Amino acid sequence: MTPRSPRAGEDADDLDVEEALALVNDAHTPGAHTPGDRPSGDRPSGDRPSGDRTHGDDGTHGNGPHGIPVPGAPAHRDGADWTDARATAARAPRRSGGHRGGHLPPVSVPMPSALGLTLAAPLIALTDLPSFDTSAMDGWAVSGPGPWDVREEGVLAGHTAHAPLTDGEAVRIATGARIPPDTTAVLRSEHGRTDDNGRLHATAATRAPHTVSHGQDIRPRGQECRNGDQLLPVGTLVTPPVLGMAAAAGYDTLTVVPRPRAAVFVLGDELLGEGLPHDGLIRDALGPLLPPWLRALGADVVDVRRVGDDEGALHLALTACDADVVVTTGGTAAGPVDHVHPTLRRLGAELLVDGVAVRPGHPMLLARISEKQYLVGLPGNPLAAVSGLVTLAEPLLRTLAARPAPEGYTLPLRDAVQGHPYDTRLVPVALRGDRALPLLYNGPAMLRGIAAADALAVVPPGGAKPGYEAELLDLPWASGGIGVCFT
Repeated sequence: MTPRSPRAGEDADDLDVEEALALVNDAHTPGAHTPGDRPSGDRPSGDRPSGDRTHGDDGTHGNGPHGIPVPGAPAHRDGADWTDARATAARAPRRSGGHRGGHLPPVSVPMPSALGLTLAAPLIALTDLPSFDTSAMDGWAVSGPGPWDVREEGVLAGHTAHAPLTDGEAVRIATGARIPPDTTAVLRSEHGRTDDNGRLHATAATRAPHTVSHGQDIRPRGQECRNGDQLLPVGTLVTPPVLGMAAAAGYDTLTVVPRPRAAVFVLGDELLGEGLPHDGLIRDALGPLLPPWLRALGADVVDVRRVGDDEGALHLALTACDADVVVTTGGTAAGPVDHVHPTLRRLGAELLVDGVAVRPGHPMLLARISEKQYLVGLPGNPLAAVSGLVTLAEPLLRTLAARPAPEGYTLPLRDAVQGHPYDTRLVPVALRGDRALPLLYNGPAMLRGIAAADALAVVPPGGAKPGYEAELLDLPWASGGIGVCFT
């Protein structure tokens, strides 16, 4: 759900305490610190009291800006460690009784439809490559030592083989054309000349006159592979070169893991689909944001709808949905119109993750509705919802689609980042050379920072000083480009 007034029982993640903690100060801001330079009064996450916890150190109060206790700040339930929550989402399909690897059942699709999917069967060569001896260059096919008499009719690609050559004979040949029998070598066009009598002479400066090396500039049959060779293993992402390889190897269809089918339910009575906010109504930001992001994560978005603040309407929408993954926005806390938990209980769903120790986005959840269907409950505020996407939706969809996990990497932060006392923070950053620049406007209700970002920096509890080597999560479009990841 998009920004809104706090509801009763809503998690403090969406309140002013988190807004204050979300500010990123410049490099000279006092008080920013690394986990090893923790101000007095802060407790490492391993030392916090068990049971319900708050933002504060005394187990009963929250913290304001810079760790100042705020009496009466709302408590919230414990959340899973951020790293553990991501691991749970990644392995959830492997424990649902489906395919051993956790991915969706393989399908056979026409070659163009396989782009961006993952091979569910090894790519085995259906023919030798090349399937016959071919010329690697434009020039002459020659037999024996030169000079050579040149046949009148040349050899072109795609034509049937010509008669065998005899010693001292040559024939014009095009790149990719089938080599005539008894050919010694191919003489490149730039390495030969014909005299006034029409005889061909080798002119390459690196060779003795009238000689060629046996087999030069000929691609022999089976040079790249033999029929039955494994070209690519299971789990390979189908890229344009993979499509080309498969076509060359004789394929018309490929066996792949299909895209998970995803549905998006944007919850809330206060949302507008167009125009300016008015009369307590606000624009829906997540309806436009989520579907293309899910497509970038490998999902096939089959349904996007708004569902009002009504438990019956949410229950009806979920029971009628056959998508592999349902993504909801808002309604994951315990307010009077937060209906996700009650609806999941009514459906008999299994809660796999119920809250995560991450800011923004603490009240996210992951549930297994059935062996073949999952629900990712995102918080209602936009940046908190993005946090839920990268924490729970991305690893879940990656496993279902059998996509490879992205390579992790770190970069030093250019500026200090204010930390949360106990929870991981995800902070939008722009990549500037060999450093990551933390961006402002990164509160849970804000999109201005993430709209300018290349990645999210993972900031540990306690914050980080300039130069801290932060783990980075690339945003899908930062490396792949809009046209690559959204189509």
